[in-house]
Amino acid sequence: QVQLVESGGGLVQAGGSLRLSCAASGSSFSRNVMSWYRQAPGKQRELVASITSGGSANYADSVKGRFTISRDNAKNTVYLQMNSLKPADDTAVYYCSVIRGMDRFWGQGTQVTVSS
Repeated sequence: QVQLVESGGGLVQAGGSLRLSCAASGSSFSRNVMSWYRQAPGKQRELVASITSGGSANYADSVKGRFTISRDNAKNTVYLQMNSLKPADDTAVYYCSVIRGMDRFWGQGTQVTVSS
């Protein structure tokens, strides 16, 4: 059974940093694109960043230069380093996700709250 478990969320002041982790179990995703999404209250879920198996990354314009996605294929884990956090823009539940064939897997999410 595939599981994605996020951790590292919490409360941080504006301008601060957090590092999210997403550990996958039940299968190896070393060959799959892994992604971070977020959903703020009343808003649609949006793609934050994605990373290929080879380490090529893409970012939403709103986080470019502030967030860095990385992965450790040996640990089946993807990370999101978030710097210069902004209260309104970055407060949300963050989810990791991976697609394999016709299936998309989601974690349970981790709350990130940025205080002003």
